[in-house]
Amino acid sequence: MAHVVSTLDQPSNYKDSQSRLERAKQQELLSKSTTLYIGNLSFYTTEEQIYELFSKCASPEDGGGIKRIIMGLDRNTRTPCGFCFVEYYTQAEALASMKHVSGTKLDERIIRCDLDLGYKEGRQFGRGKSGGQVRDEHRQDYDPGRGGWGAQAQLDRRREVEERYNDMLDGPGAVASGGGEWKETEARPTLKRARSPEDEADGARLVHRARIEDPEAERM
Repeated sequence: MAHVVSTLDQPSNYKDSQSRLERAKQQELLSKSTTLYIGNLSFYTTEEQIYELFSKCASPEDGGGIKRIIMGLDRNTRTPCGFCFVEYYTQAEALASMKHVSGTKLDERIIRCDLDLGYKEGRQFGRGKSGGQVRDEHRQDYDPGRGGWGAQAQLDRRREVEERYNDMLDGPGAVASGGGEWKETEARPTLKRARSPEDEADGARLVHRARIEDPEAERM
């Protein structure tokens, strides 16, 4: 019966897909690792919530505790994208979290925990083309805790809306737009400027000059 149920405090097949280390070296690092990878988090779960949950397996009285929490971020928006790293001071604490916390609910989501080779700068960012996690790139379901539709599904839906809008503009029932400027100009009344005293004086001078140049015009 001892082998019917696998122990929960042992690492699974999870590995860093971009790690270039040989398997033997990876196994050596995992045997000493104090860092956990936490997956399937809600985008809205805070660092404080994670600390509160994972500190239940910490042993500060034995010199342990949570050393740091690194939130996973969207590469473009720098907002949480559903994963994090929790680093303890001892491996016993990390194994205890795998046994007691992995598979439980946080923010109404079943989270998973696994031993990690160790956090390095740059791993906090999503590796998907859209900036988030790869698992959210082609997801076809609607998950409100992870930004709604998957990135590709959102792009497809945006294209559908744009095509539908263009069809409405080019279809048989479309109404031509434009041509409003000349209508406004035609309908706008033309305002005449009132004659000023200077204008009257200029007119009198022109009449006087015409009389001098053509005396016959006055007799007619």
